[in-house]
Amino acid sequence: MNSIRLRPLSRLFLALFLTFAAVGNTSAQDVGAAPAVSKEGVVPGATAAATPATAAAPAAGGGDAAAIAAGDALFKGNCAQCHAINDVVVGPALAGITKRRPVSWLIPWIKNSSKVVASGDEYAVKIYNQYQKQQMPSFQLSDTEINSILAYVTAEEGKIVGPPGADTGIKPADGANAAVDGTAGGDAKYMDILLIVLVVVLIVLVVTLVIIANIMKDVLRGRKDLDGRDIEVLETRTDWTRLYKSPVLRGIAGVVFVLAVLYTSVQGAMGVGLQQGYQPTQPIAFSHKLHAGENQINCAYCHTSVYKSKSANIPSANICMNCHSQIKTESPEIKKIYRAIERKQPIQWVRVHNLPDLAYFNHSQHTQVGGIECQTCHGPIQNMEVVYQYSPLTMGWCINCHRETPLNTKGNGYYNNLVKLHDSANGAAPFTVSSNGGTECSKCHY
Repeated sequence: MNSIRLRPLSRLFLALFLTFAAVGNTSAQDVGAAPAVSKEGVVPGATAAATPATAAAPAAGGGDAAAIAAGDALFKGNCAQCHAINDVVVGPALAGITKRRPVSWLIPWIKNSSKVVASGDEYAVKIYNQYQKQQMPSFQLSDTEINSILAYVTAEEGKIVGPPGADTGIKPADGANAAVDGTAGGDAKYMDILLIVLVVVLIVLVVTLVIIANIMKDVLRGRKDLDGRDIEVLETRTDWTRLYKSPVLRGIAGVVFVLAVLYTSVQGAMGVGLQQGYQPTQPIAFSHKLHAGENQINCAYCHTSVYKSKSANIPSANICMNCHSQIKTESPEIKKIYRAIERKQPIQWVRVHNLPDLAYFNHSQHTQVGGIECQTCHGPIQNMEVVYQYSPLTMGWCINCHRETPLNTKGNGYYNNLVKLHDSANGAAPFTVSSNGGTECSKCHY
C-alpha cells in the first residue's frame, strides 16, 4: 500500500498560521502608521494644537476674533494663575468684570493695583481687604493688550462644563486633541485585544495539531497492514544531538553572537554622553501635569524668558508665592518654598536638559521667531508628574529637524529673494531651515 503521509494536514495548519500572522501584522501597521505631517511653516508666536493652554478662543458675543485670540494668550500667560472666569481662585472670578467696573478704571488697576489702592479708591481698598490683602502684581501691558484680555473674558462668560457631547465652550484645539486621543486610544486598545486573541488562537491550533498527530500515530501503530517503509516513517525520531553538533548551525550561532556583541558595543559607544530619559529627583515635588496640564498655566508665566532670552530661566521662589501664598499653604512641599525664602536661599532645582558648551542654542529664536512649541522638544510636558528628557538633543536630531521643518516666510520681506532663488533651483521643495543655512557648522559652533 502507499505510504501514509501527514503532510496535507501540516500544510493546512501552516497556511492558517501564516494567514493569521499576516492579518495581525497588517492591522498593527495600520494602527501604528504616523499621521501625515503638514509641510506649512509655523507662524512665529502662534500656538499649535499640542499646547492645550494657548489655543485661540472663538469669537463670541460679536467680539473681534483677533482681539479675543490675543486676549486668550495674554490671559493664560499673565492672569490664569490667580484668576478664573467663573470661579474664585487666588483672586475674584472675572465674569462680569466690565459690568462691575468701567474699562477706564480697570486699565490702571491691572497696570499697577498698588497705586490704585494707595490712592484710597473705595472699591480697590474693598477688594484688597476682601482677599487677605494679597497684592496683585503690576503688569507692563499696553491699553490694547488689556482690552484684548477683557474681550476674551467677556467672550468666555457664562460658558460652563456640561456632559459629554454638550456645548461646553471647549476651544477647537482642545476638542480636536480630545477626539484624536480618544480615537487613537480606542483603536490601540482594540488592536491589543485582537492581537492577544490571535496569539491564543495560534497556540490552540499548534496544540491541536500536536494532539492530532499523536492520536494518528497511535492509531497507525495498531494497524497490522503496514509495510516496512510505513513503519520506518512512523517510528522516525528527530536526532537533536546531530542538530546541536552541526557545523553549519554552530557557525550561524557564532556569527549571530558576534554581530549582537558588535551591535551592542556600537550602540553603547554612540550613547556616551546622551541623557535621553534622564529624570532626576527634584528638591520639591513639582508636578507639571497639575500646573501646566490640569490648571493650564502658561509656560511663560514661570519660565519668564522663554520667548525673549537665549535660555528659559528656572522660576524663582517669588513666582511660586504669587499663588502659594494663598493656595495649599499647609502642604509640606510648599513649606519648603517658605523656608527657602526665609533663609534667602535659592531652591536647588536639578537641571534636566543640558547642551554641551560647544553648541550654541538660542531659546527665543526657536520659540518666538520660529514659533516652535514647547512639546516639540520637551515632549508632552503637560502630562509629566516628574519632568524627564524626552528628546535625545543630539546634533543629528537637531540637523534632521532643520532639514525637515519648513520656514514660514509669509509677510517677511527678508526672505523674498531667498525664496525666489530657492524655488528656481529646487522647484516645489519646501523652503526649510536648512535652505536658509540652518545646517551650516557655524550656525551652532563658533
